[in-house]
Amino acid sequence: MVAAALDPGSAPVGLLYILSFSLFIYGIRLGTHPTTARRGNGIAAIGMAVAVATTLALQGIGNWWVIIVGIAVGTAIGAVASKRVQMTGMPQMVALYNGLGGGAIALIAWAEYRHWIVEDFGVPADELIPTLLAMVIGSISFWGSNVAFGKLQELIPSQPLKVPGQQVINALLLVGLIAACVYLGISNGPGELNEPIFILCLVGAAVLGVMVVMPIGGADMPVVISLLNAFTGLSAAAAGIALDNTALIVGGTLVGSSGTILTLEMANAMNRSVPNILFAGFGSAGGGPVASGEERPYRSMNAQDAAIQLAYADSVVIVPGYGLAVAQAQHAVREMADELESKGVKVSYAIHPVAGRMPGHMNVLLAEADVPYEQLREMDEINPELPQTDVCVVIGANDVTNPAAKTDEESPIYGMPIIEVDEAQQVLVLKRSMSPGFAGIDNDLFYHPKTAMVFGDAKATVSEIVSELGNL
Repeated sequence: MVAAALDPGSAPVGLLYILSFSLFIYGIRLGTHPTTARRGNGIAAIGMAVAVATTLALQGIGNWWVIIVGIAVGTAIGAVASKRVQMTGMPQMVALYNGLGGGAIALIAWAEYRHWIVEDFGVPADELIPTLLAMVIGSISFWGSNVAFGKLQELIPSQPLKVPGQQVINALLLVGLIAACVYLGISNGPGELNEPIFILCLVGAAVLGVMVVMPIGGADMPVVISLLNAFTGLSAAAAGIALDNTALIVGGTLVGSSGTILTLEMANAMNRSVPNILFAGFGSAGGGPVASGEERPYRSMNAQDAAIQLAYADSVVIVPGYGLAVAQAQHAVREMADELESKGVKVSYAIHPVAGRMPGHMNVLLAEADVPYEQLREMDEINPELPQTDVCVVIGANDVTNPAAKTDEESPIYGMPIIEVDEAQQVLVLKRSMSPGFAGIDNDLFYHPKTAMVFGDAKATVSEIVSELGNL
């Protein structure tokens, strides 16, 4: 087997790590635009390969067969799973991969701690503190991400699940974790209770991760995943400090900071604070007319009538949502837009920051259908133009178009910025039924005088509209 030979403190190692995190940063920079995002992802992957190869080449690295087998198995599983996942399952995969990162960091922290204990040494303070942080945060991230995955995959109920005294239990767990970590710091050394207490901390952090995420409704899972992603990054940075690994420190800091920024941006897009998302249990109020059984009048039309209305419009704004992803209707929507443009209709797409179930979900979905990036308009940019828009076509978007966010102070989404499609001249909503969205509340848009419901599978309905447009 190839012998590791590089001195961890040598200049070549430092230069290689600088190269790796420079590629990380440049890759992230390219990821800010859809036309360069794929290339940025590849460049960041090269940076990771450099960091991994450099680390494996350091002096003291052993267990080569275990490392090689682990890399081979992980590569095979990751490649196959990523290739097979549908766009609707991408948020779940992000949650799962993020959780695996946190779990790996927690195990690294445990292994590092055991190394010092077994050797009968006291752990240096500059390693002990970040090791304990990595262990606690990594374990919380792993188990919390798994709960988020289960909710999105509908393996467990997506609505908030609470137990009596939830917040008190969480507070006691947190206080217990802090106290145990302080004890490990004070009794630094190979004491008989130290490793069992360390393991109890791992378990306690796992329980805390589950208890924090279980009461959060499925509608808030994108924000939770982003927050847990930031946690994973922070745990990785802490592990990097403990291991004196520059690439891990910088990479973890990048993930932690970007995840934090994204979490705050998404919370602002929902007009809510992060504590409110974590502790309010939003999504449990399945109120509104649907839940109460109240019948409200609405208007519906078929695909032929919808095609006629679209063909005679001067401007059309398409509002995509998770239902479009479920139906895999992005290519049919692109065909509809092309058909409308051939008739002189101006077509744009209105993208809400939290449409779908993860940040950028709709952007990626439409890019898959080669929708021109210039036609994608963010909420703040498109809303002022909607009063002059002839027709808005809502495909699978629900909560992010609900006028109750502007008008109903009793609604749980009151104050949340929305795509103001009710301001357009006419609205077409393509949907399977009148059921509420992921937040569990009824959508007042469905009953608006300007709105016509076009029922059916989104892909089939849009394809029928395209066919009718071709006959006009």
